Amino acid sequence: MKPPPSSSSSAILRKGRLSPYLFTLLAFILFVTILYGEDFRCIFGSQFDSHHPSHLHQTLSSTTSEFQTLFFSYVSLVVSLVLEKKGEKLPFAIGETEKDCDVFSGKWVWDDIGRPLYDESECPYIQPQLTCQEHGRPDKDYQHWRWQPHGCSLPSFNATLMLESLRGKRMMFVGDSLNRGQYVSMVCLLHGLIPDNAKSMETFGSLTVFTAKDYNATIEFYWAPFLLESNSDDAIVHRISDRIVRKGSINKHGKHWKGVDIMVFNTYLWWMTGLEFKILQGSFDDEEKDIVKLPTEEAYGMAMKSMVRWVKKNMDPKKTRVFFTSMSPSHGKSIDWGGDPEGNCYNETTMIEDPNYWGSDSRKGIMRVIGEVFRKSKVPITFLNITQLSSYRRDAHTSIYKKQWSPLTPEQLANPVSYADCVHWCLPGLQDTWNELLFSKLFYP
Repeated sequence: MKPPPSSSSSAILRKGRLSPYLFTLLAFILFVTILYGEDFRCIFGSQFDSHHPSHLHQTLSSTTSEFQTLFFSYVSLVVSLVLEKKGEKLPFAIGETEKDCDVFSGKWVWDDIGRPLYDESECPYIQPQLTCQEHGRPDKDYQHWRWQPHGCSLPSFNATLMLESLRGKRMMFVGDSLNRGQYVSMVCLLHGLIPDNAKSMETFGSLTVFTAKDYNATIEFYWAPFLLESNSDDAIVHRISDRIVRKGSINKHGKHWKGVDIMVFNTYLWWMTGLEFKILQGSFDDEEKDIVKLPTEEAYGMAMKSMVRWVKKNMDPKKTRVFFTSMSPSHGKSIDWGGDPEGNCYNETTMIEDPNYWGSDSRKGIMRVIGEVFRKSKVPITFLNITQLSSYRRDAHTSIYKKQWSPLTPEQLANPVSYADCVHWCLPGLQDTWNELLFSKLFYP
């Protein structure tokens, strides 16, 4: 199989053609652009004809989207710099990507032959919160879209290769329910090759373990929505509005991650509670708790730095691989894509076709934090940039087609928009693509 191409920026870095001084200068220019993008737009805005506000809005929106897309390309470039050393092969890699292709930049194409990659009814491991067909979704178009990078193709997901590579090893997804969705997708992609008597799935508190007995392999999910210890760590009862995270506490969960060979982290959604976040300085067992409030971006950065330190201390880059999945977008406001101001993802059966669509600006601060942490880090963590490609997929959410946590009121039933889930994703569906990208970066970095 011909390996897929990679981005030209990564190729340049691998060949050592970019001096560290030029790289630093480019990084500085880009960060100034991101940090002061609003000021730039105000400056540039004065150059446009004030009698054409729609033209101005369209131009600025396009510019903002280009900044954001460039930002994520920059993060991927930074990570690729610390990922690869000249002449050194990464663990699990069986090939290399060609130059001039970024697998995260592309478009969705219709595929009614190869998609979906499995049937919902044939994978017993999907939680009822993600089984959209079972809960009455009338259409299946969302299952038939395939991600097509510009100028190259993703390698086909090879379940046999994946299982053989996991022989005698552990793969773990750590994070929130969105990462759990990606975990379940991975299990569904693999379990069909394993006889019923040679596989099992068990849950032990925060840890869920799928075992492929003949391979002596496990694929695991660990519930830690903040990565650090929090008051939302119960894997079942965690719907707490007043969220608190304990500073410097990653080892509380990290002790369960040791010995893992392939790690996939995520953390984002649970931090989005406002401009400030509560941080516990001591212990949750303290009678009088020392709690301070930090700007959300600063608190998030604290968690990201803790993750990087933990990886550096506990993961051997010569034997293991670590991935970080970027922010999963939600589609809670139709007005973001020019729709009904009162609507959301409910009843949306087509994707957003505007290639410059980004969505809410609320992610920009978190994006900046991720970029800064990875820029300063020398720890090899592969960045899976699923944000932009997922932003188009307003059609792929579970919406109302899921098991509800509690009985719906007559008022809710009369207005489905009020209880549509525009955060999580139907399986099979979008998150299978996330795992195709993971597969690509694992074997063809």
